[in-house]
Amino acid sequence: LATIRAGVVSQGATAAAALSDNAARMQRVLAAVKRAGVADRDIQTATVQLQPQYRYGENVPPVITGYQATNTLNIRFRDIARSGGVLDALVAQGANQIDGPNLSLDNPDAALDEARIDAVKRARARADLYARAAGLRVLRIVSISENGENPGGPERPIMLRAMAAEAAPQTKIAPGERDVTVNISVRFLLG
Repeated sequence: LATIRAGVVSQGATAAAALSDNAARMQRVLAAVKRAGVADRDIQTATVQLQPQYRYGENVPPVITGYQATNTLNIRFRDIARSGGVLDALVAQGANQIDGPNLSLDNPDAALDEARIDAVKRARARADLYARAAGLRVLRIVSISENGENPGGPERPIMLRAMAAEAAPQTKIAPGERDVTVNISVRFLLG
């Protein structure tokens, strides 16, 4: 699962002009996201900001020179292979700010359960080894406790500033691998 923050930053002489331009460009960006097949549940407004821009001088109060409007979306891509092309389409439709990707697992519970099963199997194999070395056998498990987990969550996102370019190569997102780990302690009764 890749989560990317994409947005539009607009400048205007007045607050209304900056916000209006921003809204029009964001409508095109949203339409592009939906045309790309991203489900409504995977699109969420992250921020909407309007800020005055100032000119500073010596011994004079700051002067407002215009306004900057920002609107950003959090977009989840379930098909990571298509996410680069979607990002390119967003930039073509007016997105000029992209942060991400933030890669994670779509279903971390299933991966954690698989890691738990593997951890218990490894603990049992090691217990059998120790029991054989001591001339004993494993009778049963006395207790199992989990000491921590890493569900393969996101690392720090990579920050990008996107700018449209004619005939640019398509953006590629490489999903790589995520380690899912579970630490357990198992007590066995030997006999």
